[in-house]
Amino acid sequence: MHNLIFLDDLNGADLDPYVRLNEAQLFHALEPDPGLFIAESPKVIERALRAGYQPASLLVEEKALTRDLADLDHEMAANQTSGLGQTPIYVANSKLLRQLPGYNLLRGALAAMHRVKRLELADFLATMPAEHPRIAVLESVVNPANIGAIFRSAAALGIDGVIVTSDSADPFYRRSSRVAMGTVFQVPWTYADAKTWQHAGIDLLHQAGYQTAAMALRHNTVSIDDPKLTAVDRLVIIMGSEGPGLKEATIEQSDFTIKIPMAPGVDSLNVAAASALAFWELGNRVAE
Repeated sequence: MHNLIFLDDLNGADLDPYVRLNEAQLFHALEPDPGLFIAESPKVIERALRAGYQPASLLVEEKALTRDLADLDHEMAANQTSGLGQTPIYVANSKLLRQLPGYNLLRGALAAMHRVKRLELADFLATMPAEHPRIAVLESVVNPANIGAIFRSAAALGIDGVIVTSDSADPFYRRSSRVAMGTVFQVPWTYADAKTWQHAGIDLLHQAGYQTAAMALRHNTVSIDDPKLTAVDRLVIIMGSEGPGLKEATIEQSDFTIKIPMAPGVDSLNVAAASALAFWELGNRVAE
């Protein structure tokens, strides 16, 4: 039995996560405990629930209620995951929901979900596969859509984990998780404090037995299909900010600088497009 609460307005404090709190405020909403994030659309909510994230509440469009709850219940049963239980499910008509930013993108449902504490970098590395691990580092990637697209490629193309510097966009921002189609809940990831990353991040990766490949153009840059890269057992692929790219210190400390061969007159790709090509070449491909 679902805990349905039909709304006449959006004024209640329980609706603040959907109506009045921005994503930074949601992130800090429950301090010192991890905060909240919004999962947007039934598909994204399904993947968050499947990954074990607990909902604080849902907000569902009335005309889509039967369909969306049936889909979510079916998904939970199929994956032997605990269902929605007594989670408050707020139900609103289309007229009310039009007051929300991005109404046309909601596709019927939103969920306020509890965050979990991310692992420290050393602990995160210890969870990676023992053989042939492939990790991506996103350094100062600030566009949520790019973050989402990179995660989607990582999930599809054999990347075992992602490290996101703290000055990047949050993978759980609504736009990030929507573009990722919920794969931000599927790929293991953690944060690296931006200052700590610059001072000690690559040293820590080296100490853990990884070699690092920075996506940058230098005199000694090698192609992503160079056999030296595929021969590396433990590899980290590092990609940088959409504008300036990787920091000079990151490039200097890396074992390789790598490039995607391109036609004359074009020297770079959007970081999301570049990630897909690099992951295809260097990730742990699924056997055909």
